[in-house]
Amino acid sequence: MAAAPCGRGALPLVLVAIAAALLTYNALLSSRSGLLPLASSSSFPTATAAAASSRRFGAAGSAGRPRPFHTAVTASGSVYNTWQCRVMYHWFKEARRAPGGGEMGGFTRILHSGKPDEFVDEIPTFVADPLAEGDQGYIVLNRPWAFVQWIQKAYIKEEDGRAAAFPFFYIEPEKNEKVLRKFFPEDKGPITKIDPIGNSPVIIEKGSLARIAPTWMNISIAMKKDPDADKAFGWVLEMYGYAVASAIHGVGNILHKDFMIQPPWDLEVGDAFIIHYTYGCDYDKEGKLTYAKIGAWRFDKRQYTEKPPPRNLPLPPDGLPNRIPQSVVTLVKMVNEATASIPNWDSYAAG
Repeated sequence: MAAAPCGRGALPLVLVAIAAALLTYNALLSSRSGLLPLASSSSFPTATAAAASSRRFGAAGSAGRPRPFHTAVTASGSVYNTWQCRVMYHWFKEARRAPGGGEMGGFTRILHSGKPDEFVDEIPTFVADPLAEGDQGYIVLNRPWAFVQWIQKAYIKEEDGRAAAFPFFYIEPEKNEKVLRKFFPEDKGPITKIDPIGNSPVIIEKGSLARIAPTWMNISIAMKKDPDADKAFGWVLEMYGYAVASAIHGVGNILHKDFMIQPPWDLEVGDAFIIHYTYGCDYDKEGKLTYAKIGAWRFDKRQYTEKPPPRNLPLPPDGLPNRIPQSVVTLVKMVNEATASIPNWDSYAAG
């Protein structure tokens, strides 16, 4: 079972938006074969997503044949979250239709609002209940509990092999050992057993996820209630929760830096599977990045928290020096391509 599959080879670049609520974990899945058809893929620490080729990451069957992945993404049901899920599902379908797309199996949006929304007929959806005690102002605290419910009730026919994940530079178990030992005592082993990962992007077999999910939920809730952990980990708290739960259950991860790139810092799409778009992309009239400051040209998903982006978002103007990274332009083109193709996008945006 993989959170969000794709791969290189013949597969096209795929836009995967991952969902949560305030920040969002968005991702693009790419292919070495190029951009199709234009040449083009959130974070709260949000949804679980994974992108990869089963052959590449050791998930092939005994006969060497590729095995399909199941794509799962959690969602809060907010406008901000929903438009990204719609774009994600559009690109998932494009990738599945492409040559080599047979590795992409089913897709599930795990909606943890507790009630169906108007898009359950557009996107395959499992409705999960939010935490009974509330999310404590941390919307993604609902995610592990949502996965517990889904794993218990859903039929998932796809099965992957070994776990694989992206190493995040800001997940630092050794640096935070004092706090983590509250949740990963010394009798569990060295702190280095905790991989520097979150729950997304991850490829994992469903049996392993079924073992991890309840522990991930309990540890995340315990961390949120612990002042030291809450202060140390902030919005990546449940990412640490997942990493600790994986270590407790002995699920090690093959770490792949080429899982994804992160514009505007990574400039080229290259061979990456995912474009993770959480950072704002702002540039001045000279084409210089003005990070954390609104530029003359920009793309920042947080502009669209209350209403979805309009169709045909502007690309960098012709007069702007050719210094806007390929990764950023590709991202905007893919959003535009999706919104142009999704039915009733305009009416949804006007709602």
